[in-house]
Amino acid sequence: MCFPPDRFAETLLVHPRVRRLLVANPFRSVSGLLARRLGGGAEDEGFPSNGRARLYTPPSLRRGEASSVAAVERRYRHYDDLLKRAAAKAGLERPAVITSHGLVAGFAPFEWASGVTFYADDDFSAHPKHADQRDAYLEAYSRVGSSGRRVCAVSQTLIELIEPSGPSAVVPNGIDPSEWESTGPPPAWMAGLPRPHIAYVGTLDDRVDWASLREIAERFSRGTVVLVGYAPDLSVLEPVLELPNVHLKRTVPREEITAVLRGADVCLVPHRRTPLTESMSPLKLYEYLAAGRPVAATDLPPMRGIDDRVVTVPEGGDFPAAVARALELGPAPEDERRDFLRKHAWRSRHERILEVALA
Repeated sequence: MCFPPDRFAETLLVHPRVRRLLVANPFRSVSGLLARRLGGGAEDEGFPSNGRARLYTPPSLRRGEASSVAAVERRYRHYDDLLKRAAAKAGLERPAVITSHGLVAGFAPFEWASGVTFYADDDFSAHPKHADQRDAYLEAYSRVGSSGRRVCAVSQTLIELIEPSGPSAVVPNGIDPSEWESTGPPPAWMAGLPRPHIAYVGTLDDRVDWASLREIAERFSRGTVVLVGYAPDLSVLEPVLELPNVHLKRTVPREEITAVLRGADVCLVPHRRTPLTESMSPLKLYEYLAAGRPVAATDLPPMRGIDDRVVTVPEGGDFPAAVARALELGPAPEDERRDFLRKHAWRSRHERILEVALA
């Protein structure tokens, strides 16, 4: 429950303006649901189902997603029918719909809803994982834009891509202050590594500029580059893993991330310049700053104007020099760090989404 739609659902579960709530999963294959039940698990395990809130998982005979625009449209009209029945069963009459799924936002009619808001937390049309659905996502964005549906997006770049004709707002990602109020020492596996600790936390894939990361590791050979996160393809990391001062930790419990970042001397967002990274609002950037760490980051629109401790690197710039500058800045004073927690809390972001969705 750490991604933006998860955080928003957690807020809706307790928000005083929400009388009844239906949280809908994406489609799940019937075979997968059956396997889960036979294994003794329940799809809503851990969800606080009660008279006010319910979780609904639409079943699908199909495994995987459709790719053609026509097939996607049929699929999400069916999703709309299933959700309409589930909403009626839950006692919702003319509910407000908020969806973070671009294909749902563009292709589901929602004629039974009082209004539809698209909460765009990423540009899936530019995501390599969804390359075969790129045309469908772009068509969905076009339909959202021309329909007058409301849009809250994590970046201005996403707003410009969708071109909403209805109400819209830029709502960046945020942090949960309670996770960052107090943290312990760095984990044992990290404490003994040579300093400075130069940390990157996040998915380790081709969005990372591995050439720049190698330059950083070579320039700061007496310190340690700490990589923490899921690596779907280790071959992508080969340019840096052969260096002796690069330390990879692929699995870290969520509760340990705060300790890792508080134990870092500087944090990195070495993203390549792509349509995907230009439209992001990186969660890692807010979490780095919540930990009070200075940051060296590729100069992309989502990195600008957030905090004075973000040192940006222009195209063709010297990333190791930016790391050196960030190290000179040092950690934020505690009063400034706590002020950052207050200003960028998820709750304030969610209030803005609700202002747009329930106006």
